[in-house]
Amino acid sequence: MGPSIWQLLVVLVIILLLFGTKRLRSLGGDLGSAIKGFRSAVKDGEGGKKPPVSEKLEDTPGETIEGEVTSREKEKV
Repeated sequence: MGPSIWQLLVVLVIILLLFGTKRLRSLGGDLGSAIKGFRSAVKDGEGGKKPPVSEKLEDTPGETIEGEVTSREKEKV
């Protein structure tokens, strides 16, 4: 069972007393601008979407390199 409305109001009053309305207002503004910036960055990122790797590999011819990997080469990777 979740907290009741009265419990939430008591917590809100305690937070207001600790931080003050001015500080909470500036914190809310900062949080809002951060969310707005994040959304715009995500939106900008979707416009220049790159195709998945599997599509890239099918379109371009590749070459097969055969060889054996030694233990020394495994450590470098």
